[in-house]
Amino acid sequence: MGRSKKKTFNYLKERVWKKIQGWKEKLLSRAGKDILIKAVAQAIPAFAMSCFDLTKTLCDEISSLISRFFWAQHDRENKMHWIAWDKLCSRTEKGGLGYRDLHLFNLAMLARQAWRLLSNLDSLCARVLKAKYFPDGKLMEVRESPGISYSWRSIVRGVQVLKVGLIWRVGDSTDIDMWNDPWIPLGTTRRPTTPRRGIVLNKVADLINPITGEWDRELIQDIFWEEDVKNILAIPVHNGYSDVAAWHFDPRGIFLVKSAYHTLEYQRDRQAIRQIGESSSGKTSSAALQWEKLWRLNHLPKVKHFLWRLAHNSLPLRQNISKRGMEIDTRCPVCLRLDENGGHCFFKCKFVKPCWRMLNFEHIRQELSLQTST
Repeated sequence: MGRSKKKTFNYLKERVWKKIQGWKEKLLSRAGKDILIKAVAQAIPAFAMSCFDLTKTLCDEISSLISRFFWAQHDRENKMHWIAWDKLCSRTEKGGLGYRDLHLFNLAMLARQAWRLLSNLDSLCARVLKAKYFPDGKLMEVRESPGISYSWRSIVRGVQVLKVGLIWRVGDSTDIDMWNDPWIPLGTTRRPTTPRRGIVLNKVADLINPITGEWDRELIQDIFWEEDVKNILAIPVHNGYSDVAAWHFDPRGIFLVKSAYHTLEYQRDRQAIRQIGESSSGKTSSAALQWEKLWRLNHLPKVKHFLWRLAHNSLPLRQNISKRGMEIDTRCPVCLRLDENGGHCFFKCKFVKPCWRMLNFEHIRQELSLQTST
């Protein structure tokens, strides 16, 4: 984004900052801030995101403002951020708070514009853009090039996102490339796993018997591997209809911003797991702690937020403060025996155990104590 473009969208940062820095907002609890962020702060740039690519830099700057508001009480106050913003942006069932990753949401909103063009190429907007940027009518093959408008550049980036979940429903099959286009509703690429090996046939229409209008079983068995043969023969052929673009991750084939956002989020998480070399640490944690039950508790929101922080070991206890680089005696100030952490402070301290017994919750304390030990 050029400097002039960045100045153009600076008003979004200013509006977000003004909304979350009023005197009333400074008095909100953590649960109140959670509602304000979701309902107001992250909704302010939504309209601009539906039309323009705000770039990751600007989205990160807005997210930084929101993160600072969530952890601090006053302007220009550098409070400790106990949990990473990426974690807060995870879905609630995965241990996060369900905040939007603004950059991924921006891309998903732009993909909706690309979907509108693809599904209605006869509209006035589509005809104008087609005449200038893709006269051959192949929207999915457009690329960024010098000299294009900023609006079209944003739509092109939406097209790249659309490719992540696009699939072609087979009609007359004259426009579907059997090797390069996604048309098999299985796998991540939705393309044949069989290598081409110099086969001349290129269009899916070549696999349909012109007499019966059904799949040419013998030809398909000669070209493709057994797994591809099974998947191709299971696809219904709609003779007399044109090929239709559909969204693979929706049962009805309809594009939804929510579905696109979750798809991008899933890809981001997979990439992060690959980089750190872990296979399923996030899934194990989510399943073990059962975050859905926490948020369904019939308690005040601030109580649930406190329990959420306790589960993430993000309370300002002595051992956690010491890990952040502050020189402090980590022993429990009550019993002066063991380090003060979440497990000790709430379940294992000798002065805490009688409280659990008086409430007749000793069996729950023992179970939670074992979980914190592991």
